[in-house]
Amino acid sequence: MRFGPVPLADAQDAVLAHSVALKDGRLRKGCTLGAAELARLAAAGIAQVMVARLDAGDRTEDDAALSVANALLASGAALSLRAVGTGRVNIVADAPGLVALDAPAIHAVNAVDPAITLATLPPLMRVEAGTMVATVKIIPYAVAGQSVERAANAGRAALSLHRPHIPRAALVMTRAGGSDPGEKGARVTSDRLARLGVAMDAAQVVDHDTDALARALRATDAPLILILTGSATSDLHDTAPEALRRAGGTVAHFGMPVDPGNLLFLGDMEGRPVIGLPGCAKSPALNGADWVLERIICGLTVTPADIMGMGVGGLLTEIPSRPRPRRQGEMGAP
Repeated sequence: MRFGPVPLADAQDAVLAHSVALKDGRLRKGCTLGAAELARLAAAGIAQVMVARLDAGDRTEDDAALSVANALLASGAALSLRAVGTGRVNIVADAPGLVALDAPAIHAVNAVDPAITLATLPPLMRVEAGTMVATVKIIPYAVAGQSVERAANAGRAALSLHRPHIPRAALVMTRAGGSDPGEKGARVTSDRLARLGVAMDAAQVVDHDTDALARALRATDAPLILILTGSATSDLHDTAPEALRRAGGTVAHFGMPVDPGNLLFLGDMEGRPVIGLPGCAKSPALNGADWVLERIICGLTVTPADIMGMGVGGLLTEIPSRPRPRRQGEMGAP
């Protein structure tokens, strides 16, 4: 592509680079200059214009963006294209899920030619139907066809969604010190699950007692079990983890390097995942439990190593309502 000022006589079929205000209206940048447009410019006394002229083999910005975006979608990706013009195509989610992407492939697309750019959401970010997952933007008005082909090949099938696999979950809550846990925890948990299309059984409330909690865990047949205790779990052998073991389950991991969310534990009950939610899960704000819960719902295996690897980026926004906020009692705090 050649870019620069040219006399009107050489501007036929070129792309106007900058909008031009005329008495009879405005010629928008990006329009192709045909005979009618050139006549309007000449009538206005304009002798030259700034244009982009395509070379043999060049692809226009919109055509190039659409080609690259089409190549990115994996089979059954649950993603759609939204061509918006000016060299941009947005890729949006058709359904709820987690962003699945091939990061090296995304980098490879962006390394082909500075004229071709691809921006995405972070991997495993939860999205809803209609959420923009990625955008392809061609910077100039045209780009070499060879670059478009290379970018398309580099990013082929690099984007999709992890879709929910678990349809239903159970929540068991405990009352500590005789106090009822209230409805907020159940309501917030139900809302969390609903964002990924998961239904929640009626919440069970039992005393904060190992045997009582174990009986409740044995009684549910839900494919996902959540535990929200009235007193925070503070040890691998505290009430809730011990209740899971007594019910015949196992505890795989306790604690996570995400704040809020440190006091999460993960286990299994006859092949069904069990998540001991931290107290911060009573708030709708993002916390570490969301990352574990969403991945499990979407069929991803979550190992202790996965959880221990969540520390980078794991300092989340503080929840003001937490009983012990981060700065409480901090030495030297203002």
